[in-house]
Amino acid sequence: MGFTVAIVGRPNVGKSTLFNRLLEQRKAIVEDTPGVTRDRQYGIAEWNGKAFNVIDTGGFVPDTEDVFEREIRKQVRIAVDEANAILFIVDVTTGITSLDDAMADILRRSTKPVLLVVNKVDNNQRQLEANEFYSLGFETVFFMSAISGSGGGEVLDAITELIGDDQNAEEETGIPKFAIIGQPNVGKSSLLNALVGEDRTIVSDIAGTTRDTIHTRYNLFQKEFILIDTAGIRKKAKVHEDLEFYSVIRAIKAVDEADVCMMLIDAEKGITAQDLSIYSLASRKGKGLVVIVNKWDLVAKETNTARDYEANLKKRLAPFNDVPIVFVSVLEKTRIFKAIEVALDVYESRQRRIPTSQLNEVMLEAMKTYHAPVVRGHSVSIKYVTQLPTRVPSFAFFANFPDDIKQPYKNYLENKLRENFDFKGVPLRLFFRKK
Repeated sequence: MGFTVAIVGRPNVGKSTLFNRLLEQRKAIVEDTPGVTRDRQYGIAEWNGKAFNVIDTGGFVPDTEDVFEREIRKQVRIAVDEANAILFIVDVTTGITSLDDAMADILRRSTKPVLLVVNKVDNNQRQLEANEFYSLGFETVFFMSAISGSGGGEVLDAITELIGDDQNAEEETGIPKFAIIGQPNVGKSSLLNALVGEDRTIVSDIAGTTRDTIHTRYNLFQKEFILIDTAGIRKKAKVHEDLEFYSVIRAIKAVDEADVCMMLIDAEKGITAQDLSIYSLASRKGKGLVVIVNKWDLVAKETNTARDYEANLKKRLAPFNDVPIVFVSVLEKTRIFKAIEVALDVYESRQRRIPTSQLNEVMLEAMKTYHAPVVRGHSVSIKYVTQLPTRVPSFAFFANFPDDIKQPYKNYLENKLRENFDFKGVPLRLFFRKK
């Protein structure tokens, strides 16, 4: 299971800046006006050899004053329900505000670990002023400046201490786990029901009727597998809650649990930015991927519609676009079992181990055909390739100057691996080491 940390706090205390610090990349748009955080706010942070998901709740709040307080409290509640730990950010320059108090109140009642981070502490005077935040009643308090990064290491240390060593190990049941992911209303629950042949999740037209992840065990084609559907039931009155934030947190959880992610998209609407970021998250986590285009029955067909559609889709999915794409209609139950068959194939490929002798025979030949470019007068030569004993297919290439091998050549090698051994839908990892 993945470990998820949610960053909460009122507007403008520096949530996005901290988020970027943790991820060490400027992914969020950071400006000095409240509510500009627009980018989808989640990513993977790594520290002390442990990886965890980080979610910045700021990206999900509408920025009108009257809705603010209610929305922010809602975010805090969802974060408390869904995340494994909470980073509560406050701002030393404003002192404790009533909104901080209200949030602290909700967080103190939670059983989840809460780390209080006092931001913008960048001189001795502020260091003194920051002490007033101890009165909020949290045990772990950190003073930091997210902009300069001072104090960030302590926060990261505290987070990784919370992550058990088993957190990053997947449960090995030996049974493939497939997650159905995608935007609300693309037909995830309907797909599940069509596969099971019974309505075990209630399907309705209100976005977000789906609430909890359900694991269902199946037998199809004499194969057993588990389907993780982020589906369930929620009361109609609550449908207006912050759905987007919910569905993102759920999708991240499902991705963490699954071996293969089946991404469902709506043929008419196409792939959304949100889909693409979940897709790249899944591929970074080394999960198998299958793209399922639903509602294909509603698309007007010309001669090569499917082929053109697929080509466009692959353009959007680059750089990792060696994935199977299946066109289905859940409503008419066309090709839905094909989707499962393809997912089972991807699962098999993800488990594939290639004998070292065969690997070297193919890859050394490929490197003879196209040599690595000469860098700084060195001719780079790779002498030996082997597959590493990891869960995600990973290959080590032993070379005389591993650091001089550039991305285009790495891409060439990956493409050759894909051409010769079937890794469709499986992200590959290539490592270059000194021989």
